[in-house]
Amino acid sequence: MKSREPLIRAKKFQMDDVRRRIAQIEGMVADFSRMVADLDRDIAAEEERSGVSDPRHFAYPPLAQAARGRRDNLQNSIEELTSQCDGARATLTELEADLALAEAAGEMDRVTKAEMSPRRRSARTHEPRPS
Repeated sequence: MKSREPLIRAKKFQMDDVRRRIAQIEGMVADFSRMVADLDRDIAAEEERSGVSDPRHFAYPPLAQAARGRRDNLQNSIEELTSQCDGARATLTELEADLALAEAAGEMDRVTKAEMSPRRRSARTHEPRPS
């Protein structure tokens, strides 16, 4: 029977890769969330300074308008990254299940091979030897 070790190593490598990707995405989401909070503070400060808080008002500060645009873009990016992270987590779950199956199959192979070895030895001792 073929050894399942290469398959198991490949699955573990894939799992590590997906875990790294999840960590990167989570880091980006955290960074973007901090940027959104900073922009929210900047927007609030600019609106307070100008006394205009309605973005449709003709005197709404251009700095606050630009910050709103950046904030909205970051929030869209956060949503997209969260979706990617959810997909990566689903992939990780599938890989973990595949790895568990491969390891179980490998263990079954080892047990079967171990059981067959004594039988083969006993069968060899009971076979008549050719003269």
